[in-house]
Amino acid sequence: MHARTRARISAVSGTLLIIALGAWAAARTTGSPTWSALQDGALVIAAIIAGAPIARSALAALRHRAFSIDLLVTIAVSGALIIGEFVEAGVVAFLFVFGSWLEARTLERTRGAIRDMIDMEPRTAEVLRDGATVTVPVDQVGVGEHVVVRTGSQIPVDGDVVSGSGHVDESAITGEPVPARKDLGDSAFSGTSLTDGFLTVRAQRVGADTTFSRIIELVEDAQDSASSTQRFLDRFAAWYTPAIIVSAVIVLLLTRDLHFALTFLVIACPGALVISTPVSMVAGIGNGARHGVLLKGGDAVERLAAVDTLVVDKTGTLTHGRPELTVVRAVDGDDTGMLALAAGLEQASEHPLGRAVVEAATARGLVLAEPADVTVHAGSGISGLVDGERVAVGSPRLLADLGAGLEPALAEQAAELERGGATVFFVARGPRGSAAVLGMIAVADTVRPEAASLRTVHHLGIDRVVMLTGDNARTAGAVGEALGIDEVRAELLPEQKVDAVRELTATGRRVAMIGDGINDAPAIASAHVGIAMGTGSDASIDAADVVLVGSRFDQLLHARRLARATVANVRQNTAIALVTVIGLLLGVLGGAVFMSLGMLIHEGSVLLVVLNAMRLIRFRTESADMSTSRRGPDAAEHGGEPAELPVKEGAMTT
Repeated sequence: MHARTRARISAVSGTLLIIALGAWAAARTTGSPTWSALQDGALVIAAIIAGAPIARSALAALRHRAFSIDLLVTIAVSGALIIGEFVEAGVVAFLFVFGSWLEARTLERTRGAIRDMIDMEPRTAEVLRDGATVTVPVDQVGVGEHVVVRTGSQIPVDGDVVSGSGHVDESAITGEPVPARKDLGDSAFSGTSLTDGFLTVRAQRVGADTTFSRIIELVEDAQDSASSTQRFLDRFAAWYTPAIIVSAVIVLLLTRDLHFALTFLVIACPGALVISTPVSMVAGIGNGARHGVLLKGGDAVERLAAVDTLVVDKTGTLTHGRPELTVVRAVDGDDTGMLALAAGLEQASEHPLGRAVVEAATARGLVLAEPADVTVHAGSGISGLVDGERVAVGSPRLLADLGAGLEPALAEQAAELERGGATVFFVARGPRGSAAVLGMIAVADTVRPEAASLRTVHHLGIDRVVMLTGDNARTAGAVGEALGIDEVRAELLPEQKVDAVRELTATGRRVAMIGDGINDAPAIASAHVGIAMGTGSDASIDAADVVLVGSRFDQLLHARRLARATVANVRQNTAIALVTVIGLLLGVLGGAVFMSLGMLIHEGSVLLVVLNAMRLIRFRTESADMSTSRRGPDAAEHGGEPAELPVKEGAMTT
């Protein structure tokens, strides 16, 4: 029954009850039987109007062999009408319909986050076609097309910026309230809004494949997914209702009091108990969605709340997953000149570390000469001609081959950087046998600034943090020491990560595994709770129970706190429901509670349960309020602390 229908039925039946109350007062004053007849008529009509949809719902459930609470109320209202207890019949039917309307209306508010997200989904896009801008439905945009986004408009596709710049409000995707700067080459997501500037975005994902559409789908699926507690309550309701009917019959046989038996039937309704779990789960999942955390159902919430061990991947999870130039140090102080030579040569390299050097030089506006006569020295570096000069970039072994001497002080500085996890290579100039070392360059996969929040997870009931990585032990150890990780396991293949997770679970630990790559998906699926970074692979996201859309560790902290708060809320609601039912049954047996009063208290407990769950909608943690200044690449500019620990990915092969 639709909420509006419930509202209309409640209004009509409530009006009839008011009329009946007025007729009762008039009958008491005048003694006229006409007023008494009007009172009874209004009560009977109110009971029928309010009771009819309840009866239809009960019959529909019976056709599916289900015993619902509506059946108990239908029997009670019908029985009250038969024995002439019109007041009880009218009031009970009205209170049940009115209570269900209040419940539906309040529950709808807990789903507001999802409804708001759906309303935010882009409907149209401005696309560049044949040199002109045309507006088309968003589902007609093709992959590779260029989409124009103006100030105040939504970005309708996932893609990369090919021209323009501006600030984008990404709160719908990441939960981050501070607009993010977007420039050439940056990623843009559907459902986000351009607060200032002008962008042209090349579409990479469109329609149902966009990040925003997938978020909506995942959260909707999650809200329809029952938790283990909910499944237990469903099974409980399946036998509880017929048990109460049988008990009411026994009470009737023992007492010969039909009114007492009907009262027992109504008071035993477990309405608040039945909704105690789903209303909390819906509110908790909705809160997570607003803060960039996708919880895939009530089961995921319960399991995340129970986790005591966190297993983390390194590359792309603790680190950014891409090498960056961190140190340029020339012997003669000409860092720029040395970088230009090295980057010019590295243009001929396809290695990620070489590309990082070229990207850094280009970003600094350096003009790079084209290399010639390039030779790749497997495992040690690269050499060739740059501006007619012989240049080499690589390891000490390559320097030795070229006859270039390495100063002890420079070698010690390089060793210090490598102990911190960086990949260091040297730049030399000159012909073989007389080459001179110009200096060194360090490249690293830097740690995410917010990964430092790993140190706080121990305060959230997680007593052990384990890092699993395919990287070498030295690099892994540097990251683990910097972040206070309890145990580090390095140089692992994907199947060995799975074995490690299973080993932990076999000891009785409840394990959450967080990762981002295809190679992490098996381990994520093997854990009690799988957690994926939102910027990770589709395989890891699909395998996960929880997705951190903004790929930030502070979202993990919020998810953990929210899960624990949601489970605690479920327990509170269950306690409220059980105490109410037990108290009412004791009141009935003691003769202190009659049918309509019991129903009023019962509906009040339902509303109390819903209102208690709604507190989760406003649940916030410090992590949910953190600004981009703590996380962005220009963190220092905004008062935050940028990541200082460089860590490399794999052995140096440039």
